[in-house]
Amino acid sequence: MSTYVYGITDASHPSLPEGMGGVGDPARPVRILREAGLAAVVSDAPEGLRPKRKDLLAHQNVLSEAGAAGCLLPMRFGSVAPDDSAVTSVLAERAEHYKERLQALDGRVEYNVKATHDEEAVLHRVMSENPEIRALTEANRQAGGGTYQQRLQLGETVVAAVKAREAEDEVEIRGALEPAAVAVSVGPESTGWIANVSFLVERDSAEEFLAVAEQIRMAHPHLDLRVNGPLPPYSFVEPGPAEPASTTIGAGTGEE
Repeated sequence: MSTYVYGITDASHPSLPEGMGGVGDPARPVRILREAGLAAVVSDAPEGLRPKRKDLLAHQNVLSEAGAAGCLLPMRFGSVAPDDSAVTSVLAERAEHYKERLQALDGRVEYNVKATHDEEAVLHRVMSENPEIRALTEANRQAGGGTYQQRLQLGETVVAAVKAREAEDEVEIRGALEPAAVAVSVGPESTGWIANVSFLVERDSAEEFLAVAEQIRMAHPHLDLRVNGPLPPYSFVEPGPAEPASTTIGAGTGEE
């Protein structure tokens, strides 16, 4: 039977709570495989697994429970190996890499920060900051709304100003939060977000990081700032050497 892999930790990691269930319906019992001083948190893999909410939450719950007792390298949802021996073979082959990552990430957690603009608030801000926009708006008002070309010019100027503000805000958010973090990983670009950045933070310094995020939120009412965490350090588990073609387990993003 195929083996589902949740994460990798040190072999000395405390045992999981008895009777913990993982993905699948019914939930497959979670167990530990040990090899080369490492431990893989696994269960039997259900057939036809899909990223349904129930299984995504089960995957996250296993990572949260296991990660609460010590450093854990989280695997992405759907990481499956042909069998237990394939998992232990990868542990042996990549032991040096996994041990280095465990040491580097010990005592650290991830916070993902996403930001968008409040449309009305950002328009008000660019209007107050940009004399050209104010002048064009006033000229159009006095002209009874202005000609098509005048309205087009105003619209293009506003769009450009908002784009410039987006870039400035992204830089400002990163610049303010980076000093409170150990490392930074910029997420993939997606429509709607002006910032999508993950920060690796010392667990003991999390309150400081969150306080800085709150300061940004209070100082920039035109921003909708969303902070998700603490999370397992998905964005900071760097890929290791090429894996054998027979196995698909691998560390990577699971939430973003």
